[in-house]
Amino acid sequence: MRIFTRYILREVVGYALLGGVLFTFILFMKYLLALMELAVHGAASFVDILRLIAYLLPSFFTLTIPMAVLIGILLGLSRLAADSEITAMRASGMGVLSFVRIVSIVAVLAWAVGLVNSLYVAPRATAALLQLETQAASGAAAIEVQPRIFYEDFKNYVVYVQDVLPGTGGSEWKNVFLADLSQPATPHIITAKEALVLPGDQQTLRMQLSDGSRHDIEAKDPNQYDLHHFDSTEQDIQTSQQEEDTHLSRRDTPTQALSMSELWKYAHGSGDTLPYSIELHRRFSYPAACLVLMLVGVPLGLSSKRGGKGTGFAITLVLVFAYYILSFVGSALARQGKLSPFAGVWGANIIFGVAGILLLQQLSRGGFALNLVASAGSAIGKLFSKARPSRPEGSFGSGARMQRLRRALRIRFPLILDEYVMGNFLRNFGLVLVSLVGLFLIFTFFELIGDIIKYRVPFVTVGEYLLNLIPFILYHVTPLCSLVAVLITFGAFSRTSELTAMKATGISLYRIAAPVLLVALALSAALFAFDETYLPGANRRQEALRAEIKGKPAQTFRRPDHKWMSGQTLGNKEPTRIFYYQFFDPDKNAFANLTVFEFQPGSFTLTRRIFATSARWDDSVGRWVFENGWQRTFSGEVTSSYQEFTINTFPEIREQPGYFKKEDRQSQEMSYSELAGYIRDLKQSGFDTTRLRVQLNTKIAYPLMALVMAILAVPFALSTGKRGGLAGMGAGIGVAIAYWVIAAIFENLGNVNSLPSILAAWSPDILFAMVGSYLLLRVPT
Repeated sequence: MRIFTRYILREVVGYALLGGVLFTFILFMKYLLALMELAVHGAASFVDILRLIAYLLPSFFTLTIPMAVLIGILLGLSRLAADSEITAMRASGMGVLSFVRIVSIVAVLAWAVGLVNSLYVAPRATAALLQLETQAASGAAAIEVQPRIFYEDFKNYVVYVQDVLPGTGGSEWKNVFLADLSQPATPHIITAKEALVLPGDQQTLRMQLSDGSRHDIEAKDPNQYDLHHFDSTEQDIQTSQQEEDTHLSRRDTPTQALSMSELWKYAHGSGDTLPYSIELHRRFSYPAACLVLMLVGVPLGLSSKRGGKGTGFAITLVLVFAYYILSFVGSALARQGKLSPFAGVWGANIIFGVAGILLLQQLSRGGFALNLVASAGSAIGKLFSKARPSRPEGSFGSGARMQRLRRALRIRFPLILDEYVMGNFLRNFGLVLVSLVGLFLIFTFFELIGDIIKYRVPFVTVGEYLLNLIPFILYHVTPLCSLVAVLITFGAFSRTSELTAMKATGISLYRIAAPVLLVALALSAALFAFDETYLPGANRRQEALRAEIKGKPAQTFRRPDHKWMSGQTLGNKEPTRIFYYQFFDPDKNAFANLTVFEFQPGSFTLTRRIFATSARWDDSVGRWVFENGWQRTFSGEVTSSYQEFTINTFPEIREQPGYFKKEDRQSQEMSYSELAGYIRDLKQSGFDTTRLRVQLNTKIAYPLMALVMAILAVPFALSTGKRGGLAGMGAGIGVAIAYWVIAAIFENLGNVNSLPSILAAWSPDILFAMVGSYLLLRVPT
């Protein structure tokens, strides 16, 4: 019995650890780019990044530990059932309760770890994360300010800088334009040659400005104009758009960050105790899910005889989705007062616990439910069998037909062996692709379930969003699927000694891998074509639907809220004008309350300021007609002239109406050719296109990762093949994590212009291709 116990535990624990890593990695992916951006900009040290990761992981573990237990039990027992090992064990006298007792060791340990994490570790990590976010808010705002782009997220301020030099603990800005919008119609202006930006207190930035001037104007009387020059001064800017509140009590802290003693006090205190009661029950219910899902997983795993691990994984996805949707819906109903906190939070556990006991009873006596699961396993097994390459006589894939085709084309590809290798690779690729897409869809649904319930979004809209999200997921996980499919395929060849038999016939490893690499190359070409044709439109649709689900206004290409624009550039490539307006009608080509700031080329010194209550484009003269306004010119520290006008035109202002109708589009919503044209248009207008140029090169570099990953996977598969597909999947996740970290670092280096855009986009491909080629050349052929 001890041998059986160790054998079953080794099988279950291996899959549980792999599943836990996979689920946690999927949740962590959306934070990866932001963390690397902090590191590249120098806003956080390596130790700070590790601290942030450590603070994020406990909240992930609260969700992924029960998932890991379920997938470990289902995949482990399904694999044993598929190989008839469960039948042999039961024939030797092991009963259903013996399996439950063995597997419960894993479930109880996971419950204990999850309970400690949920009660103590996760709340402290969340509190530390909130504190760190508060401290780093000002530093993050300084990072978000990009050269030649108007930053409008400060409270009552707009910032425009021509150059940003990131540094440790702060940043240095060159040629600074700062507008105080406390009075939007007549903003106060500060210009400076340079500014040292440091984090301040209470979510503020402290700017040490040098060699600049301040322009103040009276709103009711434009004649009252104060121009003050300074050698150095300091200016504090609040980074948050929210109203400042310096008297936050502990009760206002997010409930997930409260310690157990505080949470218990608030849950049993006076006032609105509902959110605290729900959180208190949640901290106990999620760890208990390990025990509940174990009760369901054991009978389902033992009964899935034909589908094997494929059935186990499919059932895992269904059960995870069902459990968490019941949990989230129950919590939402509890918040609305329609259920008690206990019933709302523990409802999913109660339902799955009762179902698990009934399934265990049916496993011993037989029953309809388990017969249904067994039939589902048989159906999935048949699907896997159909996915295997078959060669009925007379079919296109038969040896005789392919031989005639090769003779007609006078080629020696593909041979029967090539068909066999490609068939196995494509089957594994398809299974991994479907699995990852399913996981991403489930986690995305979990992320949005709160907004779906809050805004009562129709499920038709949610379904349409998820359908339009699938192309985005397919594009981004295909290289990872290529990697894992090669690992599984060649790992299986090595484990079953098929690879040895192939090499014994005189075929080299390179020739064996050739069909897989050709398929990977075809996948890369297909990804690029997919990004050129269908993907941009799907991304636009899913972004609009996501905004609708989250209760935000539908996104449009034109941004009417962007009321600041830099003018067209001269030969020195520096903007000579900045336009500020309170309203622009693109149909009538008319402005309301337009202000034009004109600067001396090369010095960023304000030389003229024009204001008009309205301005319209006159096609007959090809100029803007300014109405009811004034212009003021400056010479050094004094106003040299002031002139009011009823109607006036300024021929030197050459920007036509189309210039102010530029579309604000995301790179993922454009094809390569569209993005290239968009960059040319913005570049001619003086906009910074560094980030977009990185994305342009990435549109070619990223699809090729499907081929690069395949090259890298072959030597890895041969080193892990004897340990099976589990080791291959683990190696795939490790390589994927390394790739996304390196790619995020290089992308951010390109975004801050520390690397040329082409090098920032292609460096991950080059590095991984070099490593893969080196390892492949060292493998005995």
